[in-house]
Amino acid sequence: MKKIMDEKDYGIVAALHKGAKTPFRKISKRVHMSESAVRKRVKRLEHLGVIERYTIIVNPSKLGYDTMAVVGLDVSPEKHEEIIEKLANLEEVKKLSTSTGKFMIMSTVWAHDNKELTDIILRKIGGIEGVKKTHTAIILERIKDVC
Repeated sequence: MKKIMDEKDYGIVAALHKGAKTPFRKISKRVHMSESAVRKRVKRLEHLGVIERYTIIVNPSKLGYDTMAVVGLDVSPEKHEEIIEKLANLEEVKKLSTSTGKFMIMSTVWAHDNKELTDIILRKIGGIEGVKKTHTAIILERIKDVC
């Protein structure tokens, strides 16, 4: 299999990962390349799908979301896809993944308080046909967000 990224590409991706708004001029100094070469490499990485999108990381508590939780779900296999679609459409679900192990689906949920989180888990998520069981862990402190 042909390697699609070299050391310079990794340096560019690392710089953009730290700050998607980092100017190409600044990145070029960091990776010892011209600004135009960095620009071309970024376009290539976008085209290859290495860079899927540019985004921001927000502080949920600054937006009024003081309660966050990771929710694992056990679901009926025949309803798996339908449940994923319904969860993806819930505004409170901020991250959603399928997984192996104890839970078939893992989600991160933001709520304004514990009362709202209870409502989300019991009514909105637990009320979806095919959801057998939810397992909730309250996030006490965000240590690292990379996406």
